[in-house]
Parts: sequence; C-alpha cells; structure tokens
Amino acid sequence: MDTLAFRTQVLEAHGAKLTEVEELLAYNRNLFDEQRGSINPVDFPLANEPHIEVWREYVASAQSQGAFSALANALVQLRFPIQAGISTREDYRRATRKGEFPTQTMTELVLIEPEQLQIFIYPTLAGEIPVIVSGNRADFVALLQALTKRNEPVDIPDSMGACIVSGYNNWDRVKRYRQHWESQYPDHCSEQDWLEAFADLVPQKARYQDRFILLSRGPYSNVPATQLGLDEDEWLRLSLVIRREHESIHYATRRCFQSMRNNALDELIADYFGILAANEEYRADWFLQFIGLEQFPTYRESGRLHLYLGDPPLSAGAFTVLTSLVKQAAANLEQFDRTYLQRHRTIAGKIATLLALVSLTLEELASDASFMLLRKAMQAHQKQFDPALS
Repeated sequence: MDTLAFRTQVLEAHGAKLTEVEELLAYNRNLFDEQRGSINPVDFPLANEPHIEVWREYVASAQSQGAFSALANALVQLRFPIQAGISTREDYRRATRKGEFPTQTMTELVLIEPEQLQIFIYPTLAGEIPVIVSGNRADFVALLQALTKRNEPVDIPDSMGACIVSGYNNWDRVKRYRQHWESQYPDHCSEQDWLEAFADLVPQKARYQDRFILLSRGPYSNVPATQLGLDEDEWLRLSLVIRREHESIHYATRRCFQSMRNNALDELIADYFGILAANEEYRADWFLQFIGLEQFPTYRESGRLHLYLGDPPLSAGAFTVLTSLVKQAAANLEQFDRTYLQRHRTIAGKIATLLALVSLTLEELASDASFMLLRKAMQAHQKQFDPALS
C-alpha cells in the first residue's frame, strides 16, 4: 500500500468523511520530509548563524548595564511604547525602515520588571540561538508586541508563552556594517555611495537579519500546576525548560528542513522534546493538557490546538478528526519513548529521534504501525552517526 492510500485509510478509521480526508491530507502534508535529503546527520549541531557574534556582545553588555538597556541600545522597537497606531508614525517608520534611531529622551517600551529580563545564548541541534526571557507575563506580551507586532497592542493568546522571532532586521548590525564599510573606503563614503553599498547589502539577509527566541516565565500553555499535580514553583521552572526546548526544536526544523508551521505535527514534535527535557521521559497526558484534549473527545477552547488550523483553516468536522489523530499519535509516541527511546538519551539519539519524527506524517504516527515505522526510521540513521542504535 502506498503512503497516500495508507494515510487515507488511517483518516477513515478516525471517522473522516471524503471531504475531510481531502482537507487533512493537505493539512498533514509533511514539508519536513521534502528537505531531508539535503541533511547529513554528521553535520549536527550546525554551525552558528552570523548574528550570534553580535548577540554575544549584547549578552556581555547586559552583565554591566542590564539586559533591557543592552537590548534597547540595539533593537530599535524597544525605543517605542506599545500604542495603537504607532506603526504609522513617521518617526517609527524611519526607525524601523531606515534605522534612524530615536533619541534616548523619547518614551521607551515600559516593562514592569525590566531588572528581571535575561538574555543568553543557548545551544541547539541547529547551532546556538539568542534567548530573551521576560520577568513576567505582561512583559512578555509587551516584548512580543514590540518585536513582532510593530508596537501595536495586538491581543496575544493566553496559551502563547514563547515565540521565535525570525527575519528580524537588526539596524545595529547595519550600522556596524556601515562603519566597517566606511573604514574600508574612506574616500568614497558619501551618502550616495552608502545608498549604493546598502543596495548591495539588502539581498545578503544573513548579514543583518537575526533569529532569536522570546520566552515567558508563566505556566506552560497556561496550564496551572494543580492540573499536573505539581508544586507551583517547580511547575514554573519546568515550564521555562519546556518552552526553551520547544522553541529550539522549531528553530532546528526551520533551519534544517526549511519548515516551521503552526501545525499539529510541528507542535507534537516540539512538545515531545520539551516535555522530555523537563521530565526525562515523554508524557502524553501533559501534552494533551497543553493542547486542550485532556478530556478527549471534548476539546477545551482555551487549549492550543485550535491555534493550528492551517490556511485555509480546517472545517469543524476535519478538526474533530484531527483531535483524534493527535490524541492517538501522542499515546503511540509515549509508548515508543518508554519502550525504545529510553536507550538512546544521547545527542546522537536525539538527532535520530528528530529525523525519525520529521520523516513521518501525523496519520502514520497515529496508526497501529507507528512503532514499526518509527523504529525503522531511527535505524535508517544508525550507520551514519550512531552504531548503538538497533
């Protein structure tokens, strides 16, 4: 049976009608697998992206002047408050589109606990990435609005506590590039010369665009500690670990497989590694709490799963089938983790697990054949970098 027929069979077994099968085959299309052929496991972890160098300076500056001050000196959006309509103001447009930084006398972004803000560099399978951790929920929302919503007071879902900021135009790096360029061409650095040099720079996005992770300190997915039977302080500590690893996996799939979607498969994979990092083994019941399926087949509207409906969004019937797929895939993954993956808690094992998970579709992970498919995918990499896998 070919993959498409197999996936269709699984969808029908989960109650999908013909139109819902078509929707879900499109929604669950594996975009990771299309890029796997260009990835060599021995290359992990990948070399750092160019922006890491300057972010090391930001981290060092934070040690003496505080994280918020260090970041506000570099990230121009932090020089502006959160305010409706601010993105249309001329000074804001000049700052974010031309790098014309406002003076320090202007009103900056207001944080409740700026002294609690942290920045550090975190190692991932895809290389190191900068991480910003807010002191509280309100500060996380403000930073997210500033850095991804053009300082507009856009509503942020309560279940959202982390974000990867990608393609961020770092005007501090552009300014540094210009200073270096002027030192190389001191006799040819007029404004017109710079405009021509800048035009040459624009296509070289790696030289001025950054990627970094923004994390909050609240309970993961807004799930209270009592729901998991944990002490509140311990749950807040674990929540930060889950968020950090979750976003690190999103970063890895984006950089390695050119895919990072608001999709159920992406979330299943990222939460798997997040829960594993916090708990040392995967717990499907935690994952179901996080996405709102702890009372399956009932879906809790404050859960996360409805945030990943795709474009165009799934119909109500297809979403119901999706909840069934996700629930079964989580259960299958827990069984595989406890009976097979516990022997491979190494970096090489982590790489193999990621490669195995991204090679399958949600239907395959939710199928009766999931254990066999995952084991086969794991073993496919053993000769490349981990002879212990069997």
